Amino acid sequence: MEDFFIRAMLAGVGIALVAGPLGCFLVWRRQAFFGAALSHSALLGVVLGLLLGINLTVSIFVLCLLLAILLVWLERQRLLASDTLLGILAHSALALGLVALAFIEGIRVDLLSYLFGDVLAVSVEDLIVIYALVIVTITALTLIWRSFLSSTVNEDLAEVEGVPVTRARLVFTLLIAGTIAVGMKIVGILLIISLLIIPAAAARRLSATPEQMAVIAAIIGVLSVVAGLFGSLRWDIPAGPAIVVAATACFITIMAWPRRRTPHLR
Repeated sequence: MEDFFIRAMLAGVGIALVAGPLGCFLVWRRQAFFGAALSHSALLGVVLGLLLGINLTVSIFVLCLLLAILLVWLERQRLLASDTLLGILAHSALALGLVALAFIEGIRVDLLSYLFGDVLAVSVEDLIVIYALVIVTITALTLIWRSFLSSTVNEDLAEVEGVPVTRARLVFTLLIAGTIAVGMKIVGILLIISLLIIPAAAARRLSATPEQMAVIAAIIGVLSVVAGLFGSLRWDIPAGPAIVVAATACFITIMAWPRRRTPHLR
């Protein structure tokens, strides 16, 4: 097996391990569109990184974080409904990124690799960044798992009980932004949200507790990566979309099974 394929497999597995549990919270909180808004803004982060000459992962992470803070502030102003604000921010950021990209001169940009990923081009340095993210994310989730769950079930009640709701929300936003910034290279800006949402949605039917759902979502994500990459190698198709298709196939298969108990977080 070629080295580039092994690196791609390791990279995809690493992203799946963190995307599964984080995706569960997006599903529980009904914030799938929030994740999509952040992922769409990643292209603007790429452009800013190219213009400023800084690391693209850093620029994407910072922009996603700033967008999340802006969204929270706008929601508190109660000017528009949350889904409307998300739609405006998501598509505005994506459009601004595409327009700004057209004005960049002297820099060759492979737009398709940013939009749909280029997992087969993963380097050893990328693997180091990805598994640093895995360690940080798993450690953070382990330390404040109960705070996450409490604020997800009832944020007001959790705050009354002394749960640091604001800190939990900030940590969650940081982890999502980091996952999008790093995972963009695996499945691309337009598809990274799929790796967050689809395995979590599939795991919901197979789980009886939130902890089970998080673990099963990670497993489904890993299986999707492995199946997608081997499918890409076998049929010579784009790796990023192939991973998402594999995840969708897992979702459809699981949804066809008889319904089982699901976590109480709806």
